[in-house]
Amino acid sequence: MLGYLQANSRPDISMSVHQCARFSIDPKLSHEQAITRIGRYLRDTHDRGIIYRPDRKKGLEVFVDADFAGGWNKNDPHDVDSLYSRAGYVIKYAGCPIYWKSKLMNGELALSTAEAEFMALSLALREVLPLMTMMKEINEVIPLHIDKSNFYCNVWEDNQSCIAMTQRDRFTPRTKHIALKYFHFMSHVGKSLRINYVHTEQQEADIFTKPVKDHLFPKLRYLVMGW
Repeated sequence: MLGYLQANSRPDISMSVHQCARFSIDPKLSHEQAITRIGRYLRDTHDRGIIYRPDRKKGLEVFVDADFAGGWNKNDPHDVDSLYSRAGYVIKYAGCPIYWKSKLMNGELALSTAEAEFMALSLALREVLPLMTMMKEINEVIPLHIDKSNFYCNVWEDNQSCIAMTQRDRFTPRTKHIALKYFHFMSHVGKSLRINYVHTEQQEADIFTKPVKDHLFPKLRYLVMGW
């Protein structure tokens, strides 16, 4: 039930639901308390969902963020599972969210914040690039108000080092160890992909990577869901 809600109408609980689901095989009291808290939140906001206010000027855009080793357990520093970073992104069209995801990147350990952000960026753009192709095809039948000759996606990233990595046309000593799969989108940068900086407090994907501060959660929820 919670998995269905977070994937379809309640992106505001995506991160918390995914984190709890990791322990569904062997849950503890802390996980029960977390699920109870999610349930209370949903009960108090049962009449809420996503409010769509289309803005054609915004076009296609994606907000991407990562939490570098956010689950690190200082009481058990040898627990490798706590060292994985979490990626989060939301794809929007005309200012309306159409796809979002909170995912633990357990396939490979990131060695720095910039690297975690770059891996999250690669993960998000694996969804964006096929979506752009599909939108071009749909536009032939149903007008999507896109410029065929200049159709691009604005990518919003809050890490300057990650943005710098996307603007290099070669590997560096700090990035050569990253698997080639994370550089698959580089040929599109500056063409169909435009990487832009966004301030951390305006980073909508932040809500998908970690429990944000109490004063920031309503602000990010409004940016993503409209309330």
